Amino acid sequence: MAKQNTVFKEAFNRCLKLLEETPNLPSEPELGARLGISRTTVRAILTQLGAIGLLSWDKRAKIVLRAPTAGDYYPSEETDSLSDIIERSFMRRILAGGAQPGMQINELELARDIGTGTTSVREFLIRFSRFGLIEKRPNSHWVLKGFTREFALELTEVREMFELRSAASFVHLPEENPAWNELAAIEAVHHEILADIEGRYIEFSELDERFHLLVHRSSSNRFIVDFYDIIAIVFHYHYQWNKTNARQRNARALEEHLDYIHALFSRDPAKVEAACKRHLRSARETLLQSIQ
Repeated sequence: MAKQNTVFKEAFNRCLKLLEETPNLPSEPELGARLGISRTTVRAILTQLGAIGLLSWDKRAKIVLRAPTAGDYYPSEETDSLSDIIERSFMRRILAGGAQPGMQINELELARDIGTGTTSVREFLIRFSRFGLIEKRPNSHWVLKGFTREFALELTEVREMFELRSAASFVHLPEENPAWNELAAIEAVHHEILADIEGRYIEFSELDERFHLLVHRSSSNRFIVDFYDIIAIVFHYHYQWNKTNARQRNARALEEHLDYIHALFSRDPAKVEAACKRHLRSARETLLQSIQ
């Protein structure tokens, strides 16, 4: 039986989509290349397709028995995009190694851990490398170059410009925009964590990423949203690098977020700008403290 992880489920859904477009499936190597997954995951998908009566599979012979239906798909809440899966796996590997300069990252090992193809991992690393934090070496190896104070200062300057622009755009979203419901859900989670801050303060980094990504997406600017990748890596994961006063620091950030959220709901541009600047100033201070 296939391993029921997010890589498998996400690739399985894309394979069903492929079957909706064509009545035939390509060879295993070609299917793996098209879906960006390993051959092991391809075989797991084929096995699952057989188990639900959609495919008759015997070595190279693959016969599609019926068209996919809505019930064959895994629910969207159980799947993530492949890029999100690779990013999380990459960060877990970095954090496990202490995020030290000179740390080696092997794209083959990372792909094997995730259960995806090396091409997808390589594309992610190449895209990430443009910020100068990792560097390509021979034989599928990458090296973490480290985070300097100068890099952090440059990054915060750009982040503050982009987020102020995005926050200003958020207040003009129409009432029916789903971002308002998502903001309300995020606000509720903030209150839940603060109510049990001793036991749940470590959940803040993921909530922080969720909140700021929502704000950035409101800009409808592809360059701002794309830049958020590096923001997430440096600003949000530094909460996990620096354990000093983590509970107090996260509690303070949660309160700042709530002020920021209340300002967004007020739709008052002046209040939004003030709350956003106050939180970004605090984030800059804690980031610089974490890399001293």
